[in-house]
Amino acid sequence: MTRVIDGDTVEVEFAGGETDTVRFIGVDTPETSLGDVSPDEYEGIPNTQTARDHLYNWGQQASEYATNQLEGETVRVVTDDESDRRGSFGRLLAYIYVGDSNFNQQLLEDGYARVYDSSFSLREDFDSTEEEARSNDVGVWDFEVEETATPTPTPTPESGSGDGESDGGSGVETPTPSGDASDPYDCSDFDSQEAAQQVLDSDPSDPSGLDADDDDVACESL
Repeated sequence: MTRVIDGDTVEVEFAGGETDTVRFIGVDTPETSLGDVSPDEYEGIPNTQTARDHLYNWGQQASEYATNQLEGETVRVVTDDESDRRGSFGRLLAYIYVGDSNFNQQLLEDGYARVYDSSFSLREDFDSTEEEARSNDVGVWDFEVEETATPTPTPTPESGSGDGESDGGSGVETPTPSGDASDPYDCSDFDSQEAAQQVLDSDPSDPSGLDADDDDVACESL
């Protein structure tokens, strides 16, 4: 084994001296780039920032594990007649054996990977291995889904509230406008994002341009 690219892809040098990139059949470890992480691919893991951070962390751990176990080692590369020989990126699709141990399946057993949805002869065995890892919260499957909190309604400011007065019990004070009626506020007028959000929610037409990127969140720099 000459180089580990990530948890499920390596470079190997064969006995004759030729080299090839091998993508492990039947398994998929989390991506090592945070922007490429896909929680939807992992059953039971929600598409939240916390979940993406969790998968990214395990993608890094899978790469480190593969490096520790494989780099510099002599391995057997075994293809599968029930699988494509090469993937869409031209990589050789194969099982990696260290001695008698199937490293692809070991990734599933230790919770570093999920079963990749494809056809291969060991699919049933791999599915069972993943199911056991999931049921025991091993590795990547050790993720506690937080209960969704009930959103708190944003209070509507009372009409006629004076300069610097409370918005009717929310506890967030609305500042005195610094501009005219057509453009009353600037983000620098507010002590907190909550106060700016309060003004935006009270007038979604946003005459002051507090929501510059149109994502319904005011003054995100605060």
